[in-house]
Amino acid sequence: MRVVVLGTAAGGGFPQWNCACSLCVQGRSGALPSRTQDCLAVSGNGSDWWLLNASPDIRSQLLASPAFTPGPGRRDTPVRGVLLTSAELDHSLGVFSLREGGGQHLYAPLNAMTALRSPLGLGPVLDLYAGWSWHETVPDEPFELAGLTATAHPVGIKRPKYAPALPGSWVVAYRLHDPVTGGTLLYAPCLATWSPEFEALLTGVDCLFLDGTFCSPDEMGIQTGDAKGQSAMGHLPVLGDTGSLVQLRRFPSMRRIYTHLNNTNPLLDPASPESAEITAAGVEVVEDGTTLAL
Repeated sequence: MRVVVLGTAAGGGFPQWNCACSLCVQGRSGALPSRTQDCLAVSGNGSDWWLLNASPDIRSQLLASPAFTPGPGRRDTPVRGVLLTSAELDHSLGVFSLREGGGQHLYAPLNAMTALRSPLGLGPVLDLYAGWSWHETVPDEPFELAGLTATAHPVGIKRPKYAPALPGSWVVAYRLHDPVTGGTLLYAPCLATWSPEFEALLTGVDCLFLDGTFCSPDEMGIQTGDAKGQSAMGHLPVLGDTGSLVQLRRFPSMRRIYTHLNNTNPLLDPASPESAEITAAGVEVVEDGTTLAL
C-alpha cells in the first residue's frame, strides 16, 4: 500500500487566514512550515488512488504530487474516489472541486451522506457535472478498493453545524488492508474518546494516523481567548491524563502519526516542549507531502 500525506492541518489550514495567534504569526513569517487541510491518498497498485477525505485544498494537494498526474487520455485521472470520515466542511468541500471528474466513487456514513446531499447540496451539484457513484459505508463491513480492503468504523456522533440532527454515528475511522503486503493503515482524524471498541481496531495495524487537533483540553482558550465549545468539538486532546498520548505509549511497535492539527496546536512547532514529549514517546508529526509504503 502506498500512502501520500496530502495535508495535516485542521479546518482553516495553517496559518489560518483570520488568526493572529502566536503560531499563525510564525507561520506567516515562514518560521514554521505552512500546512494544508487534512487529507490522505492511498493506493494498492500505484495506479488507482483513493482520497481519505477531500479538503478545500485538494486542487493544490493533487498538483503537488506526480502520482496524480492526469493521462494518458485528456481526462484520465488516477483518482478513483473519496472516502469521507464525516460531513464536516474541511473534510468534504474538496469534492466540489472534483466535480469535473467522471466515474468516481464517494463513500460516507449514512448520516454524512444525507447531510452532503441536502442541505449542503453536494449530490445535486455532482449530478449536474458528472456521474459519481455514492456508497453508504456500513459499519464494520469491508469493501474493495482496487486491491485494498477498506472498513469503516464509527468513532463519534458529532454532526456539522449546518446539518440537521440525526440519531446515530456521524464520524468514522477507516481501516485499510493490503492483502498482498499485509500492511494495514488506520485513519482516524477525528476521535471523540479512546474506547475499548477503538482500541480493538489497533490490532494488526502497522501505521495509525490519529486525531491530533488539540494538544491540551484548554488550548483554544489559552491561544485565542475563546474557550467556548472545545470539549464539544469531538476531538480527544493529545496530552493530559486522559489524552491520546498516554494510550499511544502502549503501542511502541506501531507507527503513530498525529494529523488534523489545529492552528493553535504547539505540535506545529518542532521546537516546542510538547513536540519533544511526543517525540520521546516515538510519536510523529509529519510534513505535508510525506510518502509511506505499507
